[in-house]
Amino acid sequence: MSPAPCVDVAKLPLRARKVPDVINCLALSEVGRYGRRVLKLVLPKGSLEKATLELFAAADLQVSRSSEVDYKATIDDPRIESVRILRPQEIPIYVAEGRFDLGITGRDWIEETASDVVSLGELQYSKATSRPIRMVVAVAGDSSVDRVEDLAPGVRVSTEYPEVTRKFFASRGIDADVRLSYGATEAKIPDIVDCIVEITETGRALRASGLKVIDQILQSYTELVANPTAHGEPDKAHAMAQVHTLLQGVLEARGKVLVKLNVGEADLDRVIELMPSMKAPTVSKLHGVDGYAVEGVVAKREINVLIPALKDAGASDIIELPLAKIVH
Repeated sequence: MSPAPCVDVAKLPLRARKVPDVINCLALSEVGRYGRRVLKLVLPKGSLEKATLELFAAADLQVSRSSEVDYKATIDDPRIESVRILRPQEIPIYVAEGRFDLGITGRDWIEETASDVVSLGELQYSKATSRPIRMVVAVAGDSSVDRVEDLAPGVRVSTEYPEVTRKFFASRGIDADVRLSYGATEAKIPDIVDCIVEITETGRALRASGLKVIDQILQSYTELVANPTAHGEPDKAHAMAQVHTLLQGVLEARGKVLVKLNVGEADLDRVIELMPSMKAPTVSKLHGVDGYAVEGVVAKREINVLIPALKDAGASDIIELPLAKIVH
């Protein structure tokens, strides 16, 4: 059966509005806005791949492909024309060249490639945590060198980021022999090179290799980046902003829950004092009884202390609910 024609649901009486029809009309209106799907999207392959696909799925932008090794994918969304999955090192270059309108990569690769892209904002997630990765200078743990300035002229440096590394050492006035690494960088100290420039999320791998960090070059979050020309087109910029809203909404909701409860008027102030929230708790008068409904968004890590405290303060019917998205 073909779908019902899309009418202006805003003109229908409330009782006549059906949720599937409203959603169908919204989708059609997005396609109609652009006349076609407008965004060519590129996502990172490798260490960020799993976390990125999980983020898009949580944002209701499910990435579909024939197999885990397929580099082409689709997203059933009226804004997105095509999806490719490529190495994050290349993504800033391809987005800057206009091969893709929108991409996800790290600030480290934007800086390394010196790509002219528009950053729509940080997406604070990585392969293991929500913390940024750090690009650091590391030496052998038993080295007498504790600062970059202590390194000798001509110091041998191995890194996957030669351009950023050369600029960093030049800014410190140090003559460095910078060598491109193709992997296993931390294994090259001390016999092959004197120090390395490497990224780390927790520092665990560097410590396990017997290395110590002596300086930090930059912090790098994952970023949503756009081609400048595409971003200058109103329809594409609008579609990009909507995709960004969905992704950021998921990240904002992570680690948070919604707490709902009832409380009598005599205990209301005590309960409100306990309730953290993004702005202020929502308080509504209960119908037909002497009491109030209170709700607020709180950090999940605080809930084990908060719920018993709320009960002790006179709250009842306490409910904890997961959150999918928070859009400010």
